[in-house]
Amino acid sequence: MVENHKDMIAGKAVWIDLDDTLWDFRANSRTALAGLYNDYDLDRWFDSDETWIECYERHNHALWDRYNHAAITKEYLMAERFRRPLAEAGSSMTDEYARRFDREYLDRLAECTMLVDGAKELLTALRSRGYRTGILSNGFTEVQHRKIRNSGLEPYIDHVVLSDDIGVNKPDIRLFRHAEEVCGTDAEHCTMIGDNPDTDIAGAVAAGWNAIYFSPAGQPHPSAPTVRSLRDLLEPA
Repeated sequence: MVENHKDMIAGKAVWIDLDDTLWDFRANSRTALAGLYNDYDLDRWFDSDETWIECYERHNHALWDRYNHAAITKEYLMAERFRRPLAEAGSSMTDEYARRFDREYLDRLAECTMLVDGAKELLTALRSRGYRTGILSNGFTEVQHRKIRNSGLEPYIDHVVLSDDIGVNKPDIRLFRHAEEVCGTDAEHCTMIGDNPDTDIAGAVAAGWNAIYFSPAGQPHPSAPTVRSLRDLLEPA
């Protein structure tokens, strides 16, 4: 259990990353990818669904790292993340399948509803304590709102700020300033909870926000307290 947890959340507004902080992206993504593997007979090119998923995740992670740092566009990411694993496996249908898979993957992903343990309980506790709650995400607009709605998070959220809506990604402090304007407060009254040290935490710290690093592996962060479970923040203040 985290000690002095009540001092970790400061201010009036608590902003939380969506993917792999509230919404279990890894589990949901793997469900969607396994569906593509089965429905499109990808065993033609991959030994197993695990091999397919590992290959996709490797390329997707590298592309997202570049996208988060504004090195590539959203359109490039979406065109390449399926083309690259298919090309690596020797498929001759890379361009055709890449476009189709990206559309279908996002549709399947938006219908998945698995949440990180303690997500709704944390949001309920924050609202009951008088905090305004917001989601601050680098995800794509057309998918993130569907994830929030379909997984039942919508009633617990006051604000949603997506990088896709304003063309600036975390860790760029302009996204954090925009979030401040949305909720009508300033940096000292905002707390960020997220699982990505390079986007969520580094961005929040640079913007002058309080930050809490959510790391199930317990990896410490030099600039923010770490919790291994969202339930670590549920103890009475």
